[in-house]
Amino acid sequence: MSNSVDRPGGVTLVAVLTWIGGALDILGGTILLFQTSIASTVEQFGGASQLILSAIGAILVGAIVIVVAVSLMRGRSWARVVITVFEVISIIISIFFAIAYPAGAIGEYVGAAISLVIIALLWTRRANAFFRS
Repeated sequence: MSNSVDRPGGVTLVAVLTWIGGALDILGGTILLFQTSIASTVEQFGGASQLILSAIGAILVGAIVIVVAVSLMRGRSWARVVITVFEVISIIISIFFAIAYPAGAIGEYVGAAISLVIIALLWTRRANAFFRS
């Protein structure tokens, strides 16, 4: 399936921002995994299991977002929906991590802001035309 509408620059930007946002999720989750030996962090998450589950969840979301982002470049409408859903999840996870682990809050807020920009750019008029064609 090829698109008859040229890919808008905003969609290309979204793909790049999506990859960055996914990478930040993976980075945040990975850093969190290394915090399992810090008692105060484990306590903030209510135990090591919750901390590990949260970290793995962030890593998985980031990895899926990066993989699906390739389909955005090809104009697959399902990819736009999947990325939108995962970016919303990413925002929720980022807010949770920023509250639960304030030392890393700046990175989480940056990740959430990138996710918001991605969602906005995915649903512009030009992007709609690209994903419809």
